[in-house]
Amino acid sequence: MTAPVPDPSGRPGDVQLVAEGVTFGYPGRPVLDALDLSVSAGDRIGLVGENGAGKSTLLAVLAGRLVPQQGRVRRHGSLAVVEQELDVRPGETIGSLVDATLTAARTAADGLQAAIDAFDHDGGDVTWLSAAIARYEHLAAWDVDRRVDEALARFGAPRDRDRPLDALSVGERYRVRLACRIAERTDLLLLDEPTNHLDVAGIEHLTERLRGWQGGLVIVTHDRRLLDDVMTGILDMDPSMDGRPVLYGAARYADYRFARDQMLRRWRARYRAERKRAAVLAARLDASYEGLSDEWRPPKGSQKHRRGTRARTHVKAADRLVQQLERDAVEVPVPPPTLTFPDLPSVPPDWPGGPLLDLRAPRVAGRLDLPGRRVEVPPAGRLLVTGPNGSGKSTLLAALVGAVALDRGTRAVGPHVRLGVLSQEGPAEHIAPPVAGEAPLTAFDAYARHALRLLDAGVLDPDRLVPVAALGLLTEEDLERPLRELSLGQRRRFDLACALLAAPHVLVLDEPTNHLSVGLVDELTAALRATSAAVVVATHDRALRADLADWPQLELG
Repeated sequence: MTAPVPDPSGRPGDVQLVAEGVTFGYPGRPVLDALDLSVSAGDRIGLVGENGAGKSTLLAVLAGRLVPQQGRVRRHGSLAVVEQELDVRPGETIGSLVDATLTAARTAADGLQAAIDAFDHDGGDVTWLSAAIARYEHLAAWDVDRRVDEALARFGAPRDRDRPLDALSVGERYRVRLACRIAERTDLLLLDEPTNHLDVAGIEHLTERLRGWQGGLVIVTHDRRLLDDVMTGILDMDPSMDGRPVLYGAARYADYRFARDQMLRRWRARYRAERKRAAVLAARLDASYEGLSDEWRPPKGSQKHRRGTRARTHVKAADRLVQQLERDAVEVPVPPPTLTFPDLPSVPPDWPGGPLLDLRAPRVAGRLDLPGRRVEVPPAGRLLVTGPNGSGKSTLLAALVGAVALDRGTRAVGPHVRLGVLSQEGPAEHIAPPVAGEAPLTAFDAYARHALRLLDAGVLDPDRLVPVAALGLLTEEDLERPLRELSLGQRRRFDLACALLAAPHVLVLDEPTNHLSVGLVDELTAALRATSAAVVVATHDRALRADLADWPQLELG
């Protein structure tokens, strides 16, 4: 993952980004440890890993938003970043973002014109003029206005220049910022989960632009198709057996997963062998010390000197065994957990038959209108909901679970049917709001509070509660941390755990792969296909749609 340092000449193909021995952590929580990475023009590096592994932190360090505690980062060329959580300055509008995007191209155009005007045609040095031409052509400055308009349109972003950014939804703000950054054509582009807020058409346009990117790319993503279609390498931020991230040269996701799975199998086998060996040595040690008091001891009062000598000899032998154990022990860390999906029921006891959920001719003013349509969810049923942004997918799911009022139509839910809901804004956002004078709620306590709310609402069977620690979604350390301190991906895992808490008969999941690691997405996909519960999924994720292509599908829009 290392590379030679670029020389200052700035020739094409030079390394554009070098991180050397980068270490960074938060109080009590190390994140990056002596990490090396280099990105050259044409490199497209995908950052993957479990939630909380440090992907977004690394992106912020590479961008200069965070300063490494050790090591250094060197950048050559222009840089643009689009992070998941975007700060909005007061008074900032769509127009101000677009104007900032146009600045570099217009500066290049002005620089070229100045070079042309000042050039001595009789004997002038062409170096300055050549550099100005190269910069103008690299930015395609003559085309930047069209590129901005096209990106805004293709990403489904609002285009009213006067609209304040703080009046837009999170997804709209992200799409505006992404469109502007894509149009800029910077030397280095860093993106955090760029497909989360795009529909299929937007993702296809983004893929086309990224595949032709002339500079260097570093992209945090859970999108398996994007990894296949765009990346030249995959940096897995999850620690391997030696505790270090691994850069996989595989450009196909399947090749990366095969190599990763092989490593995990070796890791788990090594861990089991080491634990077994440690248990055997510990048993021998216990037996040795037990023998010190029982097995060889002569009767009291006989051969007193010989008794003491044997005691010293036996203690030394036991101590040598301890030293051998410490010398030969191999430190094998605990392998990462895997998703343990609960055994969900298909129907409540004494089920009379019929659909679990039934939605007919739903209409929500300005958001959804399906006259004459009926959406039924039978026991163990499946439904895949697709469509472009704004077509009403999230509204349909909210209508199914009774989270929005219908202006027309009817909704029926079977007796004692329990629902598990994962929305794009999950329960993590409202279970533990800050309270003055109250200690921040830990993830474990927030889960317990959510269970009590469901119990009070009469939608939880205490005998079927799913413990959060049994799911493999969050570590014990994560569960003891304040919920608000968890990363965006870890909060998404918490939201998924809350959806499973009541052992639901119906799972309704809106963009379930957003902010989850690719490994967890694979595990979740297999679990959704196998569960006895009914499942309704709305998604733009192209790989997930392919995995669920044999499900009944409802296309909106």
